Amino acid sequence: MIKQTKDIQVLKNLHGGTGSVEIQKKLTKEDAVEGLDMFAEVILKANASIGYHLHTDDAEAYYIVEGEGIFLDENEQRVSVEAGDLCLIKKGQSHGLENPTEEELKMIAVVY
Repeated sequence: MIKQTKDIQVLKNLHGGTGSVEIQKKLTKEDAVEGLDMFAEVILKANASIGYHLHTDDAEAYYIVEGEGIFLDENEQRVSVEAGDLCLIKKGQSHGLENPTEEELKMIAVVY
């Protein structure tokens, strides 16, 4: 399967965060890829964040492609992240992500 997507969603204050987050979903549940709920390219704009939230029914991974940020882990500890880092959120854990810089933070998000 090759899927070419161009639709970009711009979400404000995602999960109670701040600013704008752009999401370009490459795969969703509707694509019926077993074990995968979403594969998306995500951009946190300057000074934007994804608010701290709980994953009750799924797990998620963030792969940081470009930029720097602060990942809030399951214990609400703030951990610096940068390009090349992988943030893993297991089912039943909470997390958030902040981009406190003037540059965009780009990542791949996989929900499974």
